[in-house]
Amino acid sequence: MSQHILPPPPDSPSSLGSGISPKAWYQAASAAPGFVPDAAQAAAIDGLDTLWHQLVEFKSRRNQFLGRSLLSPDVPKGLYLWGGVGRGKTFLMDAFYTCLPYRRKRRIHFHNFMAEVHHEMKALAGKDDPLLALADKIAKSTRLLCLDEFHVDDIADAMILGRLVEALFERGVVLITTSNFPPDGLYPHGLQRQNFLPAIELLKRELKVLNIDSGNDYRLQAMTREPLFIVASDTDSDTAGEARMDALFELISGGARRNEAHVEILGRPIPVKKIARTVAWFDFKELCGGAHAQPEYLEIAHQFPTVFLSHIPQMTAEHAAEAKRFTWLIDVLYDNNVRLIASAATPLEKIYADGMASGESSRTISRLTEMQSQRYLKQLHHSQRVTL
Repeated sequence: MSQHILPPPPDSPSSLGSGISPKAWYQAASAAPGFVPDAAQAAAIDGLDTLWHQLVEFKSRRNQFLGRSLLSPDVPKGLYLWGGVGRGKTFLMDAFYTCLPYRRKRRIHFHNFMAEVHHEMKALAGKDDPLLALADKIAKSTRLLCLDEFHVDDIADAMILGRLVEALFERGVVLITTSNFPPDGLYPHGLQRQNFLPAIELLKRELKVLNIDSGNDYRLQAMTREPLFIVASDTDSDTAGEARMDALFELISGGARRNEAHVEILGRPIPVKKIARTVAWFDFKELCGGAHAQPEYLEIAHQFPTVFLSHIPQMTAEHAAEAKRFTWLIDVLYDNNVRLIASAATPLEKIYADGMASGESSRTISRLTEMQSQRYLKQLHHSQRVTL
């Protein structure tokens, strides 16, 4: 049983969390039939459980009279979870977040967090030190900050992050972050990286670093058991093909579906059939039939390590515009190592009707074929944000 099939911690009707410790939840969940032990995952649970108890005790002491005096207890340190795609980092962090009985907690994707930081810095431009003013603002509303997919690939982010993280630690904000890279692997070839090295040392000093890279890639296991390119003629009906994609979506997303009908890409809403934290399911007509351009596809590739695309038609002369956008889409997904699950009206080699063959169509078919291989599926999603 993968961590995506494990039931999440029970939700609380309030914002305080379930109150069950991560280890107690994991032990109960691991008793389920079919559970496969994962030593790396269990070690991460131990680290999360220790931090959970420290935070619960810290809150209890803070609520006591002396806890509000000069004898206020030390704030617990946070965690830095790193490892490859599909190891369960985000799932475990989200389980911790749900378990922790705190109101002042926040969970956000790192990319969205940095977008907020840049926006707030502009709004606070009149302050003596906008960055410290922002740290004050965050600390007032947040004791625990969970950042998913921490990475640095921009010089502006690198220059801001060091001071901001240091200021947040000084104000008692506890940080849990997931990343595909160890701290020393952040911003590896970035401009003026030497100026970011103190920030790396700060993360290593203030956070407990846990590597869960030796665990199982559950998403890869799920994807290698099923065909990733589903042809309508291979199924009893289109409904059967949709059902197969739906089952794969639930496996890969871990059932963590968001109740949203659209995803906003560069300020523009695009309809989705389903969406989860790291997976988005689009219909071909919505993604390739509208007036979309490469920057939108690039943003989708950056946000979602896995993309579902259904109802790809056979490309005829009347689909010339859609065929062009489809080529752009596949190029961008391929270059960013996005995993693709698709359904089509025809087999892969017949997607382009007679008269539509070209160098670009041959490349697209070749890439779609390679994107179903284990070699491709084992590659890391490009968190380094490959640009056009």
